[in-house]
Amino acid sequence: MFSAILIEKTDDGQTCGLKQLDDSQLPEGDVTIDVAYSTVNYKDGLAMTGTGPVVRRWPMVPGIDLVGTVRDSSNSGWKPGDQVVLNGWGVGEGHWGGLAQVARLNGEWLVPLPPGFSPQQAMAIGTAGYTAALCVEALVNAGVTPDRGEVLVTGATGGVGSFAVALLKKAGFTVAGSTGKASEHAYLTQLGADSIIERAELSEPGKPLQRERWAGVIDSVGSHTLVNAIAQTKYRGVVVACGLAQGADFPATVMPFILRGVSLLGSDSVMCPKGPRMAAWNRLDRDLDRSLIGVIGAEVGLSEAMQAGADIVAGKIRGRVIVDVNR
Repeated sequence: MFSAILIEKTDDGQTCGLKQLDDSQLPEGDVTIDVAYSTVNYKDGLAMTGTGPVVRRWPMVPGIDLVGTVRDSSNSGWKPGDQVVLNGWGVGEGHWGGLAQVARLNGEWLVPLPPGFSPQQAMAIGTAGYTAALCVEALVNAGVTPDRGEVLVTGATGGVGSFAVALLKKAGFTVAGSTGKASEHAYLTQLGADSIIERAELSEPGKPLQRERWAGVIDSVGSHTLVNAIAQTKYRGVVVACGLAQGADFPATVMPFILRGVSLLGSDSVMCPKGPRMAAWNRLDRDLDRSLIGVIGAEVGLSEAMQAGADIVAGKIRGRVIVDVNR
């Protein structure tokens, strides 16, 4: 038997609770993992609270990432005792995820735990930090360099934003962080932000072309925030979109793209191929200041993950929530 958070469908909607499950109930997969840590991401919060259509199969164990030790494997790439990390691949949506003491997964979804990180550190980074690294990789690979000017990070106190600020600063960029939380300015400065932009400057409808400010943008917010960030991006600047905290709508015009040559890139962390995944983890291993991991992440037990999910949807969480699934 093992403990897990289980979301079940009912006639009235759904229930979400801490359950005792049997290994025989685990889904199909060729690698069984004893989970050490998972996390609570925004998507997990939507799933557990039922406020977003995240869950595609019922019942569902949420948790879009995990780190643990292989217990059993019929996949040639993994053997018992290997330490592995999982991010994405629809886990926690269509396949049971990491908010459990045991997981059974497709071995092709796994990457080795980078030797420079402990299991706890890997989950403090988690999908948010890995996504941030993918976005920084996208900006750099698109030709954005520190000498071209400031880079804006929206949703800067969230998990993706926090890591994006830290990684960009380490890469030599001048970083502006956007947040609506006045109390978190010192936190963003500690991470490496050179200036703070109030969220209200970006979150309302604006002109299709605005004063050029940003050489690049990493956006986890979407909607009007993304549109205004694009409208303020410099000639031939690059914007990387990876989230929709404000909304999935895109009330924009083509003017920044055809008059300023701005590029809008999408960054997907869920189905991302193994090569870019490894490049992102390598950047984290190389560039992330380990002292910031504890600043960005806070730890809870498995029974506390549901409340953390509600808090993250309500915008009450700063940085990352790490879940020790064994307490």
